[in-house]
Amino acid sequence: MNASAQKATVQKLWATDTILKIPESVLVDDKENCLWVSNIDGASNGKDGKGSISKLSKTGAPINLEWVTGLNAPKGMARYKQELYVADLTELVVIDIKKASIIKRIPVEGSVFLNDVTVNKNGAVFVSDSRTGKVHRIENGVVSIEVENLQGPNGLLSIEDQLLILDRGSLLSITPGGAISKIMDGMDPSTDGIERVAPNQYIVSCWNGIVYFVAAGAQKITLFDTRSEKINSADIGYDAKNKIIYVPTFMKNSVVAYQLQLQ
Repeated sequence: MNASAQKATVQKLWATDTILKIPESVLVDDKENCLWVSNIDGASNGKDGKGSISKLSKTGAPINLEWVTGLNAPKGMARYKQELYVADLTELVVIDIKKASIIKRIPVEGSVFLNDVTVNKNGAVFVSDSRTGKVHRIENGVVSIEVENLQGPNGLLSIEDQLLILDRGSLLSITPGGAISKIMDGMDPSTDGIERVAPNQYIVSCWNGIVYFVAAGAQKITLFDTRSEKINSADIGYDAKNKIIYVPTFMKNSVVAYQLQLQ
């Protein structure tokens, strides 16, 4: 093990009641001092208008469970300035946070199952499509393909000039020139959400119920595994200041908070 190897554990803090409707993603919003939760509320590929975004406090208390409604199986989210971007099956939905209303729906041509969203420092939006193996870029209203021929991309994270992609058990890094390198592999193939803890240190969730601590090039530690309890761990949120991981449990209709402890 190199110098970045360390011990990582979690302690469960709390769980909400079953107040959510198939929660897929949690986004920590320090500006609004809240948690955004996307609710599929139906089939994960259903264009049924039943999906919604809930607003919770950082301690899991409901603020507005139907903050924005009328979505189609919404999944990953990202914030940029006063807008919340949501992957909504075949569209990127743009929500004005102050108005709590949808202001734009950007169709992604050829998309089937848009899954996660990240925004870089310049405001370019990236959205993964787990079914077509592509990551799309949306900039100034123009949709293009950033990466293709992946196995099943889901979680995305823009860091400085890199784009990190979870691709069916592997964590990949893409440079602006398009070079792909592998940061970690051998994780459960249902890799879903990624959050940065510190430079080269990440939390990775897998939909099946496993969450890892990953130190780039060094190690992966299983923080918890709830597969035997049939509790999913979909697209996690992370409070970096307080080191709290927020886990949407999908079919269990709750969000669970864990304290991350590093030594």
